[in-house]
Amino acid sequence: MKAAVITFPGSNCDRDLAVALEQAGAGVTRVWHKDSALPEGTDLVAVPGGFSYGDYLRCGAIAAHSPIARSLREHADKGGYVLGICNGFQVLTELGLLPGALMRNQGLTFLCKPAVLEVATTDSAYTSGYSAGQRITIPVAHHDGNYQIGGDGLAQLRDEDRIAFTYAPAINGSVADIAGILSVNRRVLGMMPHPERAADATLGGSDGKPLFRGLVEALAYA
Repeated sequence: MKAAVITFPGSNCDRDLAVALEQAGAGVTRVWHKDSALPEGTDLVAVPGGFSYGDYLRCGAIAAHSPIARSLREHADKGGYVLGICNGFQVLTELGLLPGALMRNQGLTFLCKPAVLEVATTDSAYTSGYSAGQRITIPVAHHDGNYQIGGDGLAQLRDEDRIAFTYAPAINGSVADIAGILSVNRRVLGMMPHPERAADATLGGSDGKPLFRGLVEALAYA
């Protein structure tokens, strides 16, 4: 399984994400945002957390127009897998690969702490390593993680079982306590919490490890 991790100016979790994927068995290539093409044979494109340039305008808005963004969109349109974490989630909504928008946290404060999540669905390569309703602890570090979507959009997410993770309890004002969502074909996942920061027990937790292991295994045998 081949993964490409994109780095934008201000990305600060790209190495962590690459390491988590490598430890799960993926071959990883680092890709700069000004590159125009993904490595040949890429199965997964991973967009890490941090602060992409132009976040002062709107998180992910400028990054979505980077040269690599066209290849990322083409990869997704062809049925390729895409994982966006924190700022990466924001980039994916700006690209239109996922619905909704990420707004300033309720209370207008930056949140950096362990968060309890509930696994809302196991029907995806990303969540197949968990049990439905399982509670896991994954760190968060965001200022604009308040996920919002209109009533019709929320109903569609629920009807199609596309809510991947919810906060338990709520932490940032996200509608329906949403922490992560899937695309219609279930191959694109955007989530605000950082599973790559909880993929090694020696570094404080391993609840994120099943996400990477399950994803690599699913793609390796696809």
